[in-house]
Amino acid sequence: MAYSQGLTRETAQRGERRMVRSAGQRQGPAGNEALIRSLFAEHGRALLAYVTRLTEDRSLAEDIVQETILRAWRNPDVMVNGKGSVRGWLLTVARNIVIDQSRARAARPTEVPEVPYKPPVARDHADNVVNQMVVMEALEQLPPEHRDVLVQIYLKGRTIKEAAEALGVPVGTVKSRTFYALRTLRDGFGGRDLGMVTR
Repeated sequence: MAYSQGLTRETAQRGERRMVRSAGQRQGPAGNEALIRSLFAEHGRALLAYVTRLTEDRSLAEDIVQETILRAWRNPDVMVNGKGSVRGWLLTVARNIVIDQSRARAARPTEVPEVPYKPPVARDHADNVVNQMVVMEALEQLPPEHRDVLVQIYLKGRTIKEAAEALGVPVGTVKSRTFYALRTLRDGFGGRDLGMVTR
């Protein structure tokens, strides 16, 4: 402020309080505007620099300075009570706002940016169609009793016991027919594993 002109710290603080008091005593919007203007003109740059150092974010610092000036406008008596300087009060309020906002961010879960919905990419079903055609062709080459067992177990999803009941044969017969049918299919496919498991 005016310390370089030979004023003591106490004299400067009294001048600040007198300025705030006189600006706050004006009635109506003109008094409010005068208080805000005088606070910002006198302390705005220092307050903004201080808060910018604390937050490392200029736009957030500007918001905090506005909130600090607003709190000063709402509580002008606190600034003129003779305890400390106006700038000290403003810096303390600004620091408290920074701390409050930091705590509020820490209490909330981290926000995740919204990602536009992308439907899953459908795989080309041509391979499945070809595989089904090959399997159906191979099933046609099997004897009917072997084919019926595989149809019951793999295509209709029945257990060995259920397949035996549906076909009217013992469980052991269903197991042996399944074994021989799969072996015949495996041999027809060049010995590759068909991935079929009996239940």
